[in-house]
Amino acid sequence: MKNTKGFSLIELLIVVAIIGIIAAIAVPNLLKSRQAANEASAISAIRTMGTSQATYQSTSGQSLNFALTLSDLGTGGFVDPVLGAGSKSGFGFATTGVAATSTVPSYFDSTAIPLSTGTFGTGNRSFYSNETYVIYGTPGGTAPGVPAFPTRVPTTGTALQ
Repeated sequence: MKNTKGFSLIELLIVVAIIGIIAAIAVPNLLKSRQAANEASAISAIRTMGTSQATYQSTSGQSLNFALTLSDLGTGGFVDPVLGAGSKSGFGFATTGVAATSTVPSYFDSTAIPLSTGTFGTGNRSFYSNETYVIYGTPGGTAPGVPAFPTRVPTTGTALQ
């Protein structure tokens, strides 16, 4: 009688099938975790952009004007260079400021939009904030409607913080 050692083909196939089942269960959860992390990073970046706008207004804006673009905040050293370039953690960022006039004060709008949405996307919510420093979230890949002055509350989206 031979002394055989090792695994049979059936045993190996069963192990491979079990690993496949475990992977099928784990991969969607990992993707959702990555999306949640990207969205948390986007919320943090929107908050940073608001704080940077306040700092810009009190220093470079001579206590009157907010920065007109995100690149103004980046080149001035108010935000890190990666965020200042407009893309970070799978989101695209933008800030649009309006200079003060004799009748309208300076204001700004900041948005974070995922570069891709869906199961394999970088995020499934978009974010918006302005000089009120309230962050709004909207499902999907479009930012909430930007309200005109003097109404600064978006018509869509949910206040997050």
